[in-house]
Amino acid sequence: MMNSSGNDDGKNNTVIMKKPIQESLLVRLQRLLPAAFMGKIVRRAALSENSLLKSLLINSFIRLYKVRLSDAESPDPSSYRSFNAFFTRKLKDGARPIDESHGAVCSPADGTLAQSGLIHGSKLIQAKGIDYTVEQLFASSDLAAQPFRNGSFATVYLAPYNYHRIHMPIAGTLTESIYVPGGLLSVNAATTAQVQSLYAENERLIQIFNGESGAFAVIMVGALNVGSITTAWGGEIPQHIRKNGHHFLHTKSDPHTSYKTGDYLGHFNLGSTVIFLAGPEQLRWEQGLEAGTSLRVGERIGTLN
Repeated sequence: MMNSSGNDDGKNNTVIMKKPIQESLLVRLQRLLPAAFMGKIVRRAALSENSLLKSLLINSFIRLYKVRLSDAESPDPSSYRSFNAFFTRKLKDGARPIDESHGAVCSPADGTLAQSGLIHGSKLIQAKGIDYTVEQLFASSDLAAQPFRNGSFATVYLAPYNYHRIHMPIAGTLTESIYVPGGLLSVNAATTAQVQSLYAENERLIQIFNGESGAFAVIMVGALNVGSITTAWGGEIPQHIRKNGHHFLHTKSDPHTSYKTGDYLGHFNLGSTVIFLAGPEQLRWEQGLEAGTSLRVGERIGTLN
Protein backbone atom coordinates (compact mmCIF):
# COMPACT_ATOMS: atom_id res chain seq x y z
CA MET A 1 0.00 0.00 0.00
CA MET A 2 1.29 3.45 -0.93
CA ASN A 3 1.00 6.40 1.47
CA SER A 4 0.13 9.95 0.45
CA SER A 5 3.77 10.77 -0.29
CA GLY A 6 4.11 7.80 -2.64
CA ASN A 7 6.20 5.64 -0.28
CA ASP A 8 5.62 1.92 0.13
CA ASP A 9 4.56 1.50 3.79
CA GLY A 10 5.22 -2.22 3.74
CA LYS A 11 8.84 -1.76 2.69
CA ASN A 12 9.38 0.99 5.26
CA ASN A 13 7.97 -1.18 8.03
CA THR A 14 10.26 -4.02 7.01
CA VAL A 15 13.27 -1.73 7.28
CA ILE A 16 12.11 -0.30 10.61
CA MET A 17 11.51 -3.76 12.08
CA LYS A 18 14.74 -5.28 10.84
CA LYS A 19 17.06 -3.24 13.09
CA PRO A 20 15.40 -4.16 16.45
CA ILE A 21 15.38 -7.82 15.39
CA GLN A 22 19.07 -7.70 14.52
CA GLU A 23 19.86 -5.98 17.82
CA SER A 24 17.86 -8.57 19.75
CA LEU A 25 19.77 -11.37 18.03
CA LEU A 26 23.08 -9.69 18.91
CA VAL A 27 22.07 -9.57 22.57
CA ARG A 28 21.14 -13.25 22.50
CA LEU A 29 24.46 -14.07 20.88
CA GLN A 30 26.30 -12.19 23.65
CA ARG A 31 24.57 -14.34 26.26
CA LEU A 32 25.72 -17.49 24.46
CA LEU A 33 29.34 -16.38 24.24
CA PRO A 34 31.82 -17.73 26.83
CA ALA A 35 32.52 -14.25 28.22
CA ALA A 36 35.03 -15.33 30.88
CA PHE A 37 37.04 -17.41 28.42
CA MET A 38 36.98 -14.66 25.79
CA GLY A 39 38.03 -12.14 28.41
CA LYS A 40 41.08 -14.22 29.32
CA ILE A 41 42.16 -14.43 25.69
CA VAL A 42 41.63 -10.72 25.09
CA ARG A 43 43.44 -9.88 28.33
CA ARG A 44 46.42 -12.07 27.43
CA ALA A 45 46.71 -10.41 24.02
CA ALA A 46 46.25 -6.91 25.50
CA LEU A 47 49.00 -7.47 28.09
CA SER A 48 51.44 -9.18 25.73
CA GLU A 49 54.77 -7.40 25.38
CA ASN A 50 55.65 -9.29 22.20
CA SER A 51 56.79 -6.48 19.91
CA LEU A 52 55.11 -7.84 16.78
CA LEU A 53 51.76 -8.53 18.44
CA LYS A 54 51.53 -5.32 20.45
CA SER A 55 52.58 -3.21 17.43
CA LEU A 56 49.99 -4.93 15.25
CA LEU A 57 47.25 -4.35 17.82
CA ILE A 58 48.18 -0.74 18.55
CA ASN A 59 48.64 0.35 14.94
CA SER A 60 45.50 -1.45 13.78
CA PHE A 61 43.51 0.20 16.56
CA ILE A 62 44.86 3.65 15.69
CA ARG A 63 43.89 3.19 12.03
CA LEU A 64 40.47 1.69 12.79
CA TYR A 65 39.40 4.35 15.31
CA LYS A 66 41.45 7.28 13.95
CA VAL A 67 43.07 7.78 17.35
CA ARG A 68 45.02 11.01 17.79
CA LEU A 69 47.98 10.80 20.16
CA SER A 70 48.82 14.50 20.16
CA ASP A 71 47.45 14.91 23.71
CA ALA A 72 49.04 11.71 25.05
CA GLU A 73 51.92 11.85 27.51
CA SER A 74 53.78 9.63 25.05
CA PRO A 75 52.66 10.31 21.45
CA ASP A 76 54.91 7.55 20.04
CA PRO A 77 52.89 4.31 19.55
CA SER A 78 56.06 2.19 19.74
CA SER A 79 56.84 3.49 23.26
CA TYR A 80 54.04 1.47 24.89
CA ARG A 81 55.04 -1.89 26.36
CA SER A 82 51.67 -3.48 25.52
CA PHE A 83 48.33 -2.73 23.90
CA ASN A 84 46.79 -2.30 27.36
CA ALA A 85 49.44 0.28 28.29
CA PHE A 86 48.52 2.18 25.11
CA PHE A 87 44.79 1.83 25.72
CA THR A 88 45.01 3.13 29.31
CA ARG A 89 47.58 5.82 28.42
CA LYS A 90 48.03 9.00 30.43
CA LEU A 91 47.56 12.41 28.86
CA LYS A 92 49.88 15.39 28.90
CA ASP A 93 49.51 17.77 31.83
CA GLY A 94 46.80 20.27 30.95
CA ALA A 95 45.32 18.15 28.14
CA ARG A 96 42.04 18.04 30.08
CA PRO A 97 41.60 21.37 31.89
CA ILE A 98 39.54 20.94 35.06
CA ASP A 99 36.80 23.49 35.73
CA GLU A 100 37.88 24.74 39.14
CA SER A 101 35.15 27.33 39.59
CA HIS A 102 33.23 27.11 42.86
CA GLY A 103 30.68 24.30 42.93
CA ALA A 104 31.59 22.87 39.52
CA VAL A 105 30.56 19.26 38.87
CA CYS A 106 32.79 17.86 36.13
CA SER A 107 32.52 14.98 33.71
CA PRO A 108 34.33 11.96 35.17
CA ALA A 109 35.30 10.63 31.74
CA ASP A 110 35.69 11.29 28.06
CA GLY A 111 32.69 9.73 26.35
CA THR A 112 29.07 10.16 25.37
CA LEU A 113 26.34 11.06 27.84
CA ALA A 114 23.94 8.11 27.71
CA GLN A 115 21.40 9.52 30.19
CA SER A 116 21.21 12.05 33.02
CA GLY A 117 18.59 13.61 35.25
CA LEU A 118 16.73 13.02 38.49
CA ILE A 119 16.32 9.72 40.29
CA HIS A 120 12.56 9.35 40.85
CA GLY A 121 12.32 7.52 44.12
CA SER A 122 14.71 4.71 43.30
CA LYS A 123 14.29 4.71 39.50
CA LEU A 124 17.01 5.73 37.04
CA ILE A 125 16.69 5.80 33.25
CA GLN A 126 18.84 3.28 31.39
CA ALA A 127 17.42 3.95 27.93
CA LYS A 128 14.13 5.14 26.44
CA GLY A 129 11.41 3.05 28.06
CA ILE A 130 13.81 1.12 30.30
CA ASP A 131 14.31 1.90 34.00
CA TYR A 132 16.25 0.23 36.77
CA THR A 133 16.64 0.99 40.47
CA VAL A 134 19.37 2.21 42.76
CA GLU A 135 18.85 -0.91 44.86
CA GLN A 136 19.47 -3.14 41.83
CA LEU A 137 22.60 -1.15 40.98
CA PHE A 138 23.83 -1.58 44.55
CA ALA A 139 23.12 -5.34 44.46
CA SER A 140 20.10 -5.04 46.80
CA SER A 141 22.11 -3.18 49.46
CA ASP A 142 19.34 -0.88 50.70
CA LEU A 143 21.60 0.78 53.26
CA ALA A 144 24.19 1.80 50.66
CA ALA A 145 21.51 2.85 48.15
CA GLN A 146 19.40 4.92 50.55
CA PRO A 147 21.37 8.22 50.32
CA PHE A 148 20.80 8.34 46.53
CA ARG A 149 17.04 7.91 46.39
CA ASN A 150 15.45 11.00 44.80
CA GLY A 151 18.93 12.20 43.90
CA SER A 152 20.59 12.82 40.53
CA PHE A 153 22.51 10.65 38.07
CA ALA A 154 24.60 10.82 34.92
CA THR A 155 25.73 7.85 32.81
CA VAL A 156 28.76 8.24 30.52
CA TYR A 157 29.52 5.63 27.85
CA LEU A 158 33.18 5.21 26.87
CA ALA A 159 33.61 4.02 23.28
CA PRO A 160 36.81 2.13 22.37
CA TYR A 161 38.41 5.27 20.90
CA ASN A 162 37.88 7.37 24.06
CA TYR A 163 40.47 8.22 26.71
CA HIS A 164 39.82 5.54 29.33
CA ARG A 165 40.95 6.98 32.64
CA ILE A 166 38.26 7.98 35.13
CA HIS A 167 38.54 11.17 37.19
CA MET A 168 36.72 12.67 40.16
CA PRO A 169 33.60 14.70 39.23
CA ILE A 170 33.81 16.61 42.55
CA ALA A 171 36.08 16.52 45.57
CA GLY A 172 35.43 13.89 48.20
CA THR A 173 36.71 11.31 50.66
CA LEU A 174 36.35 7.63 49.76
CA THR A 175 34.37 5.84 52.48
CA GLU A 176 33.47 2.45 50.99
CA SER A 177 33.67 0.42 47.79
CA ILE A 178 31.60 -2.56 46.70
CA TYR A 179 32.76 -4.92 43.97
CA VAL A 180 29.79 -6.79 42.52
CA PRO A 181 30.37 -9.87 40.33
CA GLY A 182 28.12 -10.14 37.29
CA GLY A 183 27.86 -10.55 33.56
CA LEU A 184 29.90 -8.86 30.85
CA LEU A 185 27.37 -7.80 28.24
CA SER A 186 28.16 -4.95 25.88
CA VAL A 187 27.06 -1.52 27.12
CA ASN A 188 26.63 0.09 23.71
CA ALA A 189 23.38 1.85 22.79
CA ALA A 190 21.90 -1.18 21.03
CA THR A 191 22.34 -3.41 24.08
CA THR A 192 21.21 -0.86 26.68
CA ALA A 193 18.01 -0.43 24.65
CA GLN A 194 17.35 -4.19 24.76
CA VAL A 195 18.50 -5.56 28.14
CA GLN A 196 16.47 -4.70 31.22
CA SER A 197 18.64 -3.49 34.14
CA LEU A 198 21.85 -4.01 32.15
CA TYR A 199 24.04 -1.90 34.46
CA ALA A 200 22.72 -3.86 37.45
CA GLU A 201 23.49 -7.14 35.67
CA ASN A 202 27.06 -6.46 34.64
CA GLU A 203 30.12 -6.73 36.87
CA ARG A 204 30.81 -3.36 38.53
CA LEU A 205 32.75 -1.42 41.15
CA ILE A 206 30.72 0.99 43.30
CA GLN A 207 32.82 3.70 45.00
CA ILE A 208 31.06 5.85 47.59
CA PHE A 209 32.42 9.22 48.72
CA ASN A 210 31.58 11.92 51.20
CA GLY A 211 31.70 15.39 49.65
CA GLU A 212 30.90 18.90 50.83
CA SER A 213 27.24 18.44 49.84
CA GLY A 214 26.89 14.86 51.08
CA ALA A 215 27.35 11.34 49.72
CA PHE A 216 28.05 10.67 46.05
CA ALA A 217 29.10 7.59 44.10
CA VAL A 218 31.22 6.80 41.04
CA ILE A 219 30.35 3.40 39.59
CA MET A 220 32.56 1.69 37.01
CA VAL A 221 30.56 -0.87 34.99
CA GLY A 222 32.30 -3.72 33.17
CA ALA A 223 31.34 -4.82 29.65
CA LEU A 224 32.03 -7.42 26.98
CA ASN A 225 35.74 -8.31 27.33
CA VAL A 226 36.04 -5.58 29.99
CA GLY A 227 36.02 -7.12 33.44
CA SER A 228 39.34 -5.81 34.70
CA ILE A 229 39.32 -2.50 36.57
CA THR A 230 42.29 -0.70 38.14
CA THR A 231 41.85 1.92 40.88
CA ALA A 232 44.05 4.69 42.24
CA TRP A 233 43.51 3.39 45.76
CA GLY A 234 44.04 -0.35 45.30
CA GLY A 235 45.56 -1.15 41.92
CA GLU A 236 43.99 -3.82 39.72
CA ILE A 237 41.07 -5.65 41.32
CA PRO A 238 42.30 -9.23 42.00
CA GLN A 239 40.64 -12.21 40.34
CA HIS A 240 39.28 -13.71 43.58
CA ILE A 241 37.45 -10.46 44.36
CA ARG A 242 36.10 -10.27 40.81
CA LYS A 243 34.77 -13.79 41.21
CA ASN A 244 33.33 -13.52 44.73
CA GLY A 245 32.78 -9.80 45.28
CA HIS A 246 33.98 -7.74 48.24
CA HIS A 247 32.95 -4.82 50.43
CA PHE A 248 35.86 -2.47 51.19
CA LEU A 249 35.65 -0.01 54.07
CA HIS A 250 38.03 2.95 53.80
CA THR A 251 39.14 5.10 56.73
CA LYS A 252 40.87 8.46 56.76
CA SER A 253 44.06 6.70 57.85
CA ASP A 254 44.10 4.71 54.58
CA PRO A 255 46.26 6.13 51.79
CA HIS A 256 44.48 7.38 48.67
CA THR A 257 41.12 8.21 50.26
CA SER A 258 41.05 11.98 49.75
CA TYR A 259 40.56 13.28 46.20
CA LYS A 260 40.16 16.67 44.56
CA THR A 261 37.96 17.41 41.55
CA GLY A 262 39.69 16.03 38.46
CA ASP A 263 42.01 13.64 40.31
CA TYR A 264 42.65 10.28 38.64
CA LEU A 265 40.43 7.61 40.20
CA GLY A 266 40.94 4.51 38.07
CA HIS A 267 40.69 3.03 34.60
CA PHE A 268 39.14 0.25 32.58
CA ASN A 269 41.45 -2.29 31.02
CA LEU A 270 39.39 -1.93 27.82
CA GLY A 271 36.42 0.42 27.83
CA SER A 272 32.97 0.63 29.38
CA THR A 273 30.59 2.93 31.31
CA VAL A 274 30.70 5.22 34.36
CA ILE A 275 27.65 6.18 36.43
CA PHE A 276 27.78 9.20 38.76
CA LEU A 277 25.17 9.41 41.53
CA ALA A 278 24.48 12.30 43.92
CA GLY A 279 22.01 12.67 46.76
CA PRO A 280 18.78 14.72 46.76
CA GLU A 281 19.09 18.44 45.94
CA GLN A 282 22.90 18.28 45.84
CA LEU A 283 23.32 19.67 42.35
CA ARG A 284 21.79 21.19 39.22
CA TRP A 285 22.66 19.82 35.79
CA GLU A 286 23.82 22.28 33.14
CA GLN A 287 21.13 23.50 30.76
CA GLY A 288 21.25 21.69 27.44
CA LEU A 289 22.83 18.57 28.90
CA GLU A 290 21.11 15.73 27.04
CA ALA A 291 21.63 12.17 25.85
CA GLY A 292 24.16 12.01 23.02
CA THR A 293 26.27 14.93 24.25
CA SER A 294 30.02 14.36 23.87
CA LEU A 295 31.91 14.94 27.11
CA ARG A 296 35.52 15.38 28.17
CA VAL A 297 37.13 14.95 31.56
CA GLY A 298 37.00 18.16 33.61
CA GLU A 299 34.19 19.76 31.59
CA ARG A 300 31.45 21.27 33.76
CA ILE A 301 28.23 19.26 33.60
CA GLY A 302 26.53 20.65 36.69
CA THR A 303 26.78 22.89 39.77
CA LEU A 304 26.54 22.00 43.44
CA ASN A 305 23.67 23.69 45.28
